Amino acid sequence: QVQLVESGGGLVQPGGSLRLSCAASVNIFSFYVMGWYRQAPGKQRELVASIASGGSTHYSDSVKGRFTISRDIVKNTVYLQMYSLEPGDTAVYYCSAKDTVVLRDYWGQGTQVTVSS
Repeated sequence: QVQLVESGGGLVQPGGSLRLSCAASVNIFSFYVMGWYRQAPGKQRELVASIASGGSTHYSDSVKGRFTISRDIVKNTVYLQMYSLEPGDTAVYYCSAKDTVVLRDYWGQGTQVTVSS
């Protein structure tokens, strides 16, 4: 019954910014790691950013320096702040989480990000 709900996607011009949100139905400390993936049509899914339960973060080389992953423990929400967006960032962005106890993977429904002029 764990649910992850993404929001915040949309259409932006190159160089613009968006903040994606992933709201979890449970305490996010119950997750070993949470992250953001993205997938464009005809392309492989790729990990964009992740944050572990202890707070450590990881970013793909393609977004490092432009994207920031963060969390709000009270709101059980993980964010992906995206700056300097490029057309190559266009994709469906998915929130993911791995349960600490049972090591089960959970996925949100995805939110579309389109970067175009």
